[in-house]
Amino acid sequence: MRIDKFLWSIRFYKTRSIAAEEIKKNRVSIGTSAVKSSKEVKEGDTIKIRKNQIDYKIKVIQIPKSRIGAKLVPLHIQDVTDKEQYELLKLRKMSQDYYRNKGEGRPTKKDRREMDEYVGNDIDSDFTDWDDFFGEADGEADDED
Repeated sequence: MRIDKFLWSIRFYKTRSIAAEEIKKNRVSIGTSAVKSSKEVKEGDTIKIRKNQIDYKIKVIQIPKSRIGAKLVPLHIQDVTDKEQYELLKLRKMSQDYYRNKGEGRPTKKDRREMDEYVGNDIDSDFTDWDDFFGEADGEADDED
């Protein structure tokens, strides 16, 4: 089976064209050499895939006849990816979830509370009356007229 079809059939990529595109970008290799989309996959091959800044390694156990369900994937491949790669992925996801880019809309209620906690409530307790803050009282503004 062709490698692009194999990666699509084991649900590593959503479409076969995406799989072929990633192969063209040299993000997929069998052993140590980069491959073309037409490369045939055999049982026992170790495929290295670079996806989401993580280096995955999968070992081919069995070649599926066509696209298979997600529950059947472990029957056809064995994941031999290093544990450090998955830890990197977890750290990246955690940092992306917390960080919001500028211009992504209003802060959420949680964000607002965190900002208030960070800034502190010193300003609110010091300045209770805006007229006192600006140095003008109600009587002073009327005297000038």
